[in-house]
Amino acid sequence: MLSGNSYRLLNWKAWKNIRKFCSNARKVPELTKDRYPVTRGQYAELSSDDISKFEGIVGKGRMIVNPVDVEPHNIDFIGCVRGYSRVVLKPKTTQQVSEILKYCNSRKIAVCPQGGNTGLVGGSVPVFDEVILSTQNMNEIETIDQVSGILVCQSGCILEQLDEKAHENGLCMPLDLGAKGSCHIGGNVSTNAGGLRLLRYGNLHGSVLGVEVVKADGTVLDLMSNFKKDNTGYHLKHLFIGSEGTLGIITKVAIFCPTASKAVNLAFLGVENYENVMKTFLQAKQELGEILSACEMIDAESLKCSTKPFNKSSPIADYPFYMLIETSGSNAEHDEEKLHNFLNNSMNSGIVLDGTTTNESKKMRDIWFLRERIAPGILMDGFCFKYDLSLPLKQFYDIVPAMTERVGSLATRVCGYGHIGDSNLHLNVSCPEFTQEIYKRVEPFVYEFTHKLKGSVSAEHGIGFLKPNYLKYSKGPEALDLMQQMKTLLDPNGILNPYKVLPKRL
Repeated sequence: MLSGNSYRLLNWKAWKNIRKFCSNARKVPELTKDRYPVTRGQYAELSSDDISKFEGIVGKGRMIVNPVDVEPHNIDFIGCVRGYSRVVLKPKTTQQVSEILKYCNSRKIAVCPQGGNTGLVGGSVPVFDEVILSTQNMNEIETIDQVSGILVCQSGCILEQLDEKAHENGLCMPLDLGAKGSCHIGGNVSTNAGGLRLLRYGNLHGSVLGVEVVKADGTVLDLMSNFKKDNTGYHLKHLFIGSEGTLGIITKVAIFCPTASKAVNLAFLGVENYENVMKTFLQAKQELGEILSACEMIDAESLKCSTKPFNKSSPIADYPFYMLIETSGSNAEHDEEKLHNFLNNSMNSGIVLDGTTTNESKKMRDIWFLRERIAPGILMDGFCFKYDLSLPLKQFYDIVPAMTERVGSLATRVCGYGHIGDSNLHLNVSCPEFTQEIYKRVEPFVYEFTHKLKGSVSAEHGIGFLKPNYLKYSKGPEALDLMQQMKTLLDPNGILNPYKVLPKRL
């Protein structure tokens, strides 16, 4: 059995194949400016002199200007938004990032930071013709300290590769995502990504000890720290965790990595209704306690997205709801006994109808694939409106039947899955292609419904381009005003990732 959770997700080759598979199955989306109401800001347009300046900073080999090669960087992963940038810059060092931003700020050229481009809210691609600053070549791991558990690396490191290096040192990354094989740690931190391990390890505001950031004017902020306790003035790092590249570009990260678990077990359960999903989660917390590391819910319609397109099957019979419950500990015999007792108790009480448990790496990998392939699988329907919501557990699933009724035959399917342990639902509404008719049925209804339940319009994916106008459903005017003041202070010319996060279009 593999140690920790390294078996869990698609490796980077598999993930890239899935992305290619999904891309080939969908049409190239229309330009963002034609699909959504947005006006280009008063930014400079690129000249040949600008291109020459960029080449002088990064070198010809780290600059893409061929339109065919630039195009993939202009389109987001789910095919929802598309810009028309002319150039992709791939700096290798913080100094090069600094020089690029200093020049762009002086010329008022808009810049779009981009990592692995796995975001789901249009935050990592241009809206118009912004210069794309890719962190792909900033992929050096500087240090890993086994004793302290601190890993220091550049922002372009791929999450899965960091996890592999951490495991070699008896550690694991506190973050685990479906896009693990492609996403960059800088993008993860910039969006405060959540993922599957948040139930166990918390969010990145707790795990990230320090960051290095380049401001819009090229100033380098050294906010690095190798201590969990560093109470020295304002905690400036938190400004940039979750700011989605609108306040500065993260170039380096120091992150605390917990010790890798020696014993991992996984249960896949069948449940009759959502009420019993809640009861199962409560029982899991009570009986599994300190070894509970993940608790996921999948409805039947979601599971179809990860079985049929990829020729997979469920290890148990068909049920309205499924749950994945993972334990991670240090004593295999103890953990296995606790999980089996939990399963026996939940089945004897009738809240779980069927289930299977395993600690074999291949079987665990096969089960996690069913969860991780939902997102790419649903894209096979054509187009998908994807929503990432935090909702009270008692009403956690209510929005799925409500949305089903609202969109009716316009949708191919409406389904929900996600992190029940963190109150985070992923709502999906798929259809053959994007139309204004279904778009207006879905939005703003989904955000109004969430607001009435006092939920969050974005649990872990961020705001990006698609949600700024709906941020008001989760933040009051005073908070939004303060956000705008911070943006103006740190980026007075508004060149960093414009049209994103804040409701006011710059």
